[in-house]
Amino acid sequence: MSSIPAIDANALTKAYPNGCGCRDVTLTVGKGEAFGFLGPNGAGKSTFVKMLVGLISPTGGHASILGHPLGSMEAKMKIGYLPELYRYQDWLTGEEVVRLHAKLCRIPKSVMDQRIPHLLQEVGIGLRGRDRVKHYSKGMQQRLGLACALVNDPEILFLDEPSSALDPIGRMEVRKILQRLKDRGITIFLNSHLLEDVEVLCDRMALLSNGAVLRHGKVAEMLNKRTSWHFKVGGYTPFLLSWLNEHTGLSIRESVPAAGKSGYDPAQEESDSSVVWLEAELDHEEQAGWLNGLMVEQGMTLYQVSRQTERLEDWFMDAVAGLSHRGEKE
Repeated sequence: MSSIPAIDANALTKAYPNGCGCRDVTLTVGKGEAFGFLGPNGAGKSTFVKMLVGLISPTGGHASILGHPLGSMEAKMKIGYLPELYRYQDWLTGEEVVRLHAKLCRIPKSVMDQRIPHLLQEVGIGLRGRDRVKHYSKGMQQRLGLACALVNDPEILFLDEPSSALDPIGRMEVRKILQRLKDRGITIFLNSHLLEDVEVLCDRMALLSNGAVLRHGKVAEMLNKRTSWHFKVGGYTPFLLSWLNEHTGLSIRESVPAAGKSGYDPAQEESDSSVVWLEAELDHEEQAGWLNGLMVEQGMTLYQVSRQTERLEDWFMDAVAGLSHRGEKE
């Protein structure tokens, strides 16, 4: 089995006179991996992807695609790319647009005739591939772009906000398509503001802020670093909380869950001050069971227990909290 990574970037940099771009980005993406690239608007995500696909040249560092230099014909033949901003000839049909991209990739006609109907069906266009693009919604055009990105049967698929124009059903369908592509061994590099897509699909991720990587690692490990347990208890007094913290050595505190989380509904909560929510960050379920027993032993009534693993949205907001951002127009 080859050890050559799908993407290998070392201190890759693109400097612009206004200070935007990205700097010293180092990351490796393995073959068959789904990698999420996150960051606020203006962080430099699209600049980084444009360097990888060969649309712009770096001003520093180096990178390779499946062992081939950026921008080389060998690298370009291995990739598919769906940009965030795209424009298709509105006088052509959807099928004609995909066929044009296939010709640009020098795909034989016999292969096109078999592949293009299958692609249109897979991305959810189907027989509407016979309609002109001017009659497509933005979401349909985005599906068309995905078909164009897949027409050369790429080994690596670069996607810049692939679900931004889709409704919730469309996003779910595109996510299923990407999962099938991943199952087939295609490497996926995903730029997305829709953090749920990254959380569900990706194996690893990196967070870019002001052009530099702020955090990176496995999605599961990053999101499991903090698991909160919420306990709704009655018969509570501050003395009992002090006793619990001292006796267990854990950090337990009063904490009202966000509305909708842990079953918390502000409209239905009782006004009784002896009924409160307690929160503790625990390493495993056995600690939760131990706490349950201690609370009952001390005369508290345990109404509800729930576990809440940190979501990617929470992780993202925590990671960028207090930072200044360049924004879209800077």
